[in-house]
Amino acid sequence: MIPEIIRGLMLPFLGTSIGAAAVLLLRAEAPKRIGPLLNGFAAGIMAAASVFSLLLPAMEEAESRGRIPWIPACAGFLLGAGLLAAWDRISLHRRRTGRIAHSTRMLVLSVSLHNVPEGMAVGAAYAGLLAGGTTVTALGAFSLSLGIALQNLPEGAIISMPLHAGGVGRGKAFLLGVLSGASEPVAGALTILLARFAVPALPWLLSFAAGAMAYVVGFELIFALLKERPGRGLLCVLAGFALMTAMDLLLG
Repeated sequence: MIPEIIRGLMLPFLGTSIGAAAVLLLRAEAPKRIGPLLNGFAAGIMAAASVFSLLLPAMEEAESRGRIPWIPACAGFLLGAGLLAAWDRISLHRRRTGRIAHSTRMLVLSVSLHNVPEGMAVGAAYAGLLAGGTTVTALGAFSLSLGIALQNLPEGAIISMPLHAGGVGRGKAFLLGVLSGASEPVAGALTILLARFAVPALPWLLSFAAGAMAYVVGFELIFALLKERPGRGLLCVLAGFALMTAMDLLLG
């Protein structure tokens, strides 16, 4: 079980690292062509996984404890999405008013903080798996981790390649891109530790992670994708969602 958890926690970080390596291998325009379609496919996987691996298990876990299932599910979901939306709004306002410098340090810090909910989502899924007696499956947790890793491939390139274009050396740009993804396994591990000491809060933790994940999928991936490539992008989203749904039904 422990090796599976370590693999699941590290997979999104590996995706970011591989994506950041694009600065060492590819021209600047390559991630711009491939990235949106890969993001769409990953968004579909993540959307389905957030439902099957996080939200539904949260409701069933609450019901098994004699609670009203929709209360922690809805409240936790809205809290997770709301907090991430608030962070985005504050960050955007500070950039517009000049209170955040457009520096390498702030770019990496901003992306690192933004990766925390994704790490929490993976950690919450594996916390449910560790708790036992829940509806969280090993396949569901791994699929969620895989979907985030796929989404992180172009994200790593989006960080490292503009840094290099702005004058940062290739090696340093690669390392900063890798560093931006380090917050995900840390957040995932902390979430697992928190859940182990507060198992009754697991329904809230799962639904909170589902809400944060839904915000990332809806606002940052699907919304941006449909603005750039609405036709093929939507097909990629649907394909990813269908694949994850089939995996959950056939193998879950």
